[in-house]
Amino acid sequence: MSATVTSADRLPRAERRWRAKPRRRTELGLLAMAWLIIVFAYVLASLATSASIPSHIGVFLGVLIGLTLVPHLANRWLAPEANGFILPIVVLLNGLGWVMIAQLDTIPAIRQTSGSRLAALQAMWTAIGVVLYVATLLVVRHSRDLARYRYLIGLIGIGLLVTPLVPGLGESIYGSRLWIHVGPISYQPVELAKLALVIFFASYFAEKRELLAHPTVRVGNQLLPDPRPFGPVLLAWGFAILIIAAEHDIGFALLMFMLFMIMLWMATGRLTYMVIGAVLFVGATFIGLHLFGQAAERITVWLHPFQHANTTGYQLVQGEYALGSGGLTGQGWGMGQPQLIPVVVSDMIFAAFGDELGLLGTTALIVAYVLLIGAGLRIALSHRSDFSKLLAAGLTVIIALQAFIIMAGITRLLPLTGITLPFVAYGGSSLVANYILIGMLMRLSSESASLPSRP
Repeated sequence: MSATVTSADRLPRAERRWRAKPRRRTELGLLAMAWLIIVFAYVLASLATSASIPSHIGVFLGVLIGLTLVPHLANRWLAPEANGFILPIVVLLNGLGWVMIAQLDTIPAIRQTSGSRLAALQAMWTAIGVVLYVATLLVVRHSRDLARYRYLIGLIGIGLLVTPLVPGLGESIYGSRLWIHVGPISYQPVELAKLALVIFFASYFAEKRELLAHPTVRVGNQLLPDPRPFGPVLLAWGFAILIIAAEHDIGFALLMFMLFMIMLWMATGRLTYMVIGAVLFVGATFIGLHLFGQAAERITVWLHPFQHANTTGYQLVQGEYALGSGGLTGQGWGMGQPQLIPVVVSDMIFAAFGDELGLLGTTALIVAYVLLIGAGLRIALSHRSDFSKLLAAGLTVIIALQAFIIMAGITRLLPLTGITLPFVAYGGSSLVANYILIGMLMRLSSESASLPSRP
């Protein structure tokens, strides 16, 4: 069972303050390095496209520093003992993605397709994400409070999944009904729903961990886990998968399935559940191929993209050409032709980095995600309560799965899905939800740092 952490278990205030200062100084120094890299990339892109340094470089630098200093100051005030590496990595990914989007935004063909200035919109969504990051630290003062409302949070998550199916509210884009449209704003509620469901899973698995991990029911000569604790969580998970399937989105269905199975394995340590999950996944895939034409089409394009190079496989083929053209070092910022890839600013932005920065540039992105994921898992390992461990691990797994699924789709390790690359790709829904996710992770990090080391 999880250990209860009381105020007596925490470090004295003076020692906590002494520990916090180096972390925040490290964070500020790494933020400064991220600013230099982002500004350097912005100048290079401008030199390539217009042969001049941007006249508004000072405004750009001011906005960049202003937006990123806000969460840093919030960390100093609200989470002084939190990890000092996570925010700089997030800022670097977000900034490099914005530079790529701003560069693509100057291409008339992309601007005509989007119908708006995507770089300005991405900056606006980043600002909203930063505000909600601070709000998350303000509202979630103790992670254990989230566990008390797990059923309410789980119902909110299911409700968010259902809203795109409401007539007059939801809308279908690129064949998937994941969007709601309210006035001039379109949003994907599934991005927030995944956070609500990971809180529900973490709380439920933490409470039922012993029942799920240890066999207590005898069937013949075998002892098996009691199936009753699986009821509520399987109902929530199954309903979420059915709703996402009804919305014709493969990517988020795969994300939720893998998230559920990984968190179940982390809670119980039983590989049997992973084997059962793999069997269920194969069965669901087989059924989906026969029931949903979109699923069968994506599998066909994944296996034989060049046979459909002028139709359904055009996007994937152009992405492969971009990766091949980039080679080892890329063609340089602004020197490639990523505009030839459909939906390049969101679904295929990883291919754009491959075109212009090559294998070295895409590897640098992957290393940044690995460092971010490693920091998240370290936070999970440092906690003592089962709920906090599972919540930190689950939030980290969301980032890891999203990055892996989309990069694997572009490189044809998996079928291509519509999931966006976290913090890098254009997408307000994903950006805002991921900033809330990082806010929760920083709260968990600050809590774990306030605990004395185990003897």
